[in-house]
Amino acid sequence: MALDAPPTLQGQHVLLCVCGGIAAYKAAELVRRLRDAGADVRVAMTENATRFVGTATFQALSGQPVRTSLWDAQAEASMGHIELARWAQRVLIAPATADMIAKLAHGFADDLITTLCLATDAPLTVAPAMNHRMWAHPATQANVATLRARGVRLLGPMDGPMAEPESGPGRLMEPDDIVAALAQVRA
Repeated sequence: MALDAPPTLQGQHVLLCVCGGIAAYKAAELVRRLRDAGADVRVAMTENATRFVGTATFQALSGQPVRTSLWDAQAEASMGHIELARWAQRVLIAPATADMIAKLAHGFADDLITTLCLATDAPLTVAPAMNHRMWAHPATQANVATLRARGVRLLGPMDGPMAEPESGPGRLMEPDDIVAALAQVRA
């Protein structure tokens, strides 16, 4: 394989979970890059994520319906969250907020994404994005350590300018880099 060969996730079922934060806009590009790498992508979003990017964007890019709630009567008539958890060969949370990282570390299942993460056997990858002070906070770092100890793979965050006029570690890794990192590890 050439060194500059594009990453491949050919035929992989990737469940992209999008959390609420300004970096959610990068998740749209991430869907495109995952599909370019050959992945079959489905998207689940937190309610707060829909305040930054609409479901129609992700549906158009993935070619699949977007899930936002455990309370979707049509999807849940057949236990859709369990079906989606079983479908996934990889679960990627990008961007992952401090709130989502805390929920995952403590085993909460109070929304669609946390429930999916507890119900799947697929490997979990988390790409954090948050203010650099939130990232550095001892509570966040303890939660990250808990997730790492459980085998959760973390990608980033990166250091650099953020939405607010500050800079530091907390930027979401770029979509191309996330895809390349995922492609390095077989599910």
